[in-house]
Amino acid sequence: MQIKELLAIGEIAGAEGNLDQEVNGLAYDSRKVSAGQIFFAVTGEKADGHDFIPEAVRRNAAVVVFSRDGSWPRAAASVRVKDVRRTMGLWAAHFFYQPSRSLKLVGVTGTNGKTTLTYLIESMLEAAGMEPGVIGTINYRYRGQEAPSHHTTPESPDLQAMLAEMARAGAQSVAMEVSSHALVQERVRGLDFDVGVFTNLSRDHLDYHRDMDDYFLAKSRLFTDYLQVSAKAKKAAVIYGEDPRGPELIAKARSHGQDVWSYGAGSQWDVRPLNIESDVTGLTGTIEARGRKITFASPLIGAANLQNILGAVGVAGALGLNADVAERGIRQLKTVPGRLEKVGNDRGISILVDYAHTPDALEKVLGAVRPLARGRVIAVFGCGGDRDRGKRPLMGEIAGRLSDFVVVTSDNPRTEDPLAVVGDVEAGVAKTGIKKVDAASFPDRISEIETQPGYCVEVDRRQAIRIALGAARSGDLVLIAGKGHEDYQILGTTKIHFDDREVAREELDRRASA
Repeated sequence: MQIKELLAIGEIAGAEGNLDQEVNGLAYDSRKVSAGQIFFAVTGEKADGHDFIPEAVRRNAAVVVFSRDGSWPRAAASVRVKDVRRTMGLWAAHFFYQPSRSLKLVGVTGTNGKTTLTYLIESMLEAAGMEPGVIGTINYRYRGQEAPSHHTTPESPDLQAMLAEMARAGAQSVAMEVSSHALVQERVRGLDFDVGVFTNLSRDHLDYHRDMDDYFLAKSRLFTDYLQVSAKAKKAAVIYGEDPRGPELIAKARSHGQDVWSYGAGSQWDVRPLNIESDVTGLTGTIEARGRKITFASPLIGAANLQNILGAVGVAGALGLNADVAERGIRQLKTVPGRLEKVGNDRGISILVDYAHTPDALEKVLGAVRPLARGRVIAVFGCGGDRDRGKRPLMGEIAGRLSDFVVVTSDNPRTEDPLAVVGDVEAGVAKTGIKKVDAASFPDRISEIETQPGYCVEVDRRQAIRIALGAARSGDLVLIAGKGHEDYQILGTTKIHFDDREVAREELDRRASA
C-alpha cells in the first residue's frame, strides 16, 4: 500500500518526502519498528511518542506521523496531523481493508458487566450459527483460537489486525468490550459497529477521568460518535434504562436515529423480566422483549447477571435473532471466568470468586448473594494500589454493611504501601460500627470464636482467604472479590502468580488433610 493512498483519507496538516513509496506495516512502539513501516508518534499517559522518533528513524521507519514539530531526524516521508491517535485508527482500518465491515460488530461499554455480557452475546451468536469472535478483558478468542488479553480494548493497529485475522479465519461476528480509555484514545476509530451496548455507569477510573460527568461523556462516545459514523446501514443501541444516566443516553441515541432497545426491570423498557426465580443454582423465568416472550434458564446467579441477560436479549433483538436462539444462548453459557464463579467443595459452603472492584459492583454482588446464603456472608476483598483512592472507604463501608464478616486484604498493591491501601479501606469498614478482631488470634478456628458481625485486616491475600474459609460453616457463603479471573498479583513492579480460585481450592485441600 502506498503512503499517498492513506493520505487521501484526509485530516492531514502537511506532508513531505517520498509519498509514492510502499509501506508494509504500522507501529506505535519505536522498539518494534522495522524497515518500511509507518511510525505513529502517539502521546501517552507516561511517555510521548515524539521523543522516540529518532529511534524509529534509526530503525528505518518509512514514514513518521506526528502532531508537533521538533528537532528529530527525518524519515523518508513525514506527515503532520492534528490528532495522531485518530489518524492511526483511520489508517489502520484502511491498511487492513476495513475488516469490521464484513462482520456483525457489537461493542459493549459501561463500568460493570461488560465481560459477562460479551460471553452471553457470544453464546447467542454461536447458537445462531454466526461464528463469533470476542475481544475483551479475559482473552481474545475466535474459531477455536485463544490469546491472552493485554488490554480490554487493544490499540487500533492491533485491533484492526485482529479483526482482519478473525474474518480470514471465518468469523462472521464479534462481541467486544469497549473501555472508556479506548473511546477517549481513539482505539476504536475506523470500526463500523452494528450495535452499541451501555451496561451502567458507576465510580471507577477517576484517576484518569476528571469526574463522573467526564467519565459518562467518554462512555457516551460509543453512541454519539463511533456508532453514529459507522458505515453499517442499520445501527442499534442497547441501553440499560435504569441507570441514572440511562434515560439521557437513550435520548441521545434516538436523536441520532439509532434503533434503541432499552432494558431494565420496569414495564417501560423494551426488554424486561416478567417472573424470575433465583437461587444458588441459577436463574429461571420469562423475559418480554417488545412483545416477544422468552422462557429461559441459566446457571448464572444473582441480580447483576439477570441484568446482563436482559442486555443480551436486547442485542439479540437488535440483530434480529429468533427468541429460541436467545434462549439457547442463555442456557448454553455455563460460567464466566471470575464472575460469581463457583469453587466446589464438600463442606456445604458456597464459595464465589468475583471481579467486583468498584463500589457499585461490590454493592450489587453482595446484595445479590445475600438472599442466596442460608447462613452468614463472609467477604474477602481489597483495593488496588496506584488507583482511585476515593473508592476505597466507599467499598469498605459497603462490605461492612452488607456482610456478616469482612476480611480486608490486598488486591494489587502495585507501588503503594499495602498497609496504606488497606488502611483506606478499613476506614470505611469501621464507619459501620462492626467489631474489629485480631486476625492473628484465629487463623483456623474463627467460626468457633467470632459469630457476631465483625471484620479483620490481613494484608497477605492467601492468609486472608484462609481466614475466611476457616470462618465458614455449612450454609455460609464466602465471596472473594476484586480479582476474579486474574491469575496474578502485582507487588511493587513485580507480577507474581496468584489466582483466587486456585488458592481457595488449595486452602480447602489443606484443611481437609490437616
